[in-house]
Amino acid sequence: MDLRRFAPVHAASVAGWPTSLTEVVMWCGGSEFPMPEETISGWQQGEDVEAYVLVEGERLFAYGELWFDAEEDEVELARLIVDPEVRGEGVGRELVRGLLARAVEAGFDDVFMRVHPENDRALRCYSGAGFGPVDTSLQEEWNAAQPVNYTWLRHLEGLPQ
Repeated sequence: MDLRRFAPVHAASVAGWPTSLTEVVMWCGGSEFPMPEETISGWQQGEDVEAYVLVEGERLFAYGELWFDAEEDEVELARLIVDPEVRGEGVGRELVRGLLARAVEAGFDDVFMRVHPENDRALRCYSGAGFGPVDTSLQEEWNAAQPVNYTWLRHLEGLPQ
């Protein structure tokens, strides 16, 4: 599989992957189901956001973003989602590996992500990809302005195998 830059033509596929409003909330904090294509395309407007899709041939398997913060010298992996037809097959870990590689290539070693606390499947995936919880006080600080008490994770070691 290859990690490629997101293109607007991918929005329809990605918009169809959440299977419920609950999943939309856990994925991106959204409140619309089904997810509008325009919302996903609109996420690409920020100059500090790079969006990617994991593909094989022309078949899309997963979507994720890198949110760069040059001032803090860190990057956040965000809005990761896998096509429901292939969940549980290691695609999420492959997406994480690819996004981590892009972050490191861009010069960032400090990589974070936030996960909805009820998203057990995602938490297991990210733990298996080398992420662990940030210090409790840091998590409380970062959650102060958030709508949910996210589980904040930091990449702990080199790129996962």
